[in-house]
Amino acid sequence: MQKKEELTFEETMKNLEQIVEELEKGELNLDDSIKKFEEGMELSKKANQFLENAEKKITLLINNDNGEIAEEEF
Repeated sequence: MQKKEELTFEETMKNLEQIVEELEKGELNLDDSIKKFEEGMELSKKANQFLENAEKKITLLINNDNGEIAEEEF
């Protein structure tokens, strides 16, 4: 697995889904479950950062009626 800071959004989500599947199976001991949960929380924060950055980029690229770049909420 790549370092978390090098993952794409899609890779981050895939890894997060794998962790959720492992936790849902219930086959891990308590210590491993906690480690997986912590890893999942880190990946969740990373995915949220990707989404926040994408939202900022989209906001900056929305055009207003005059054809000028304008910041708008969506």
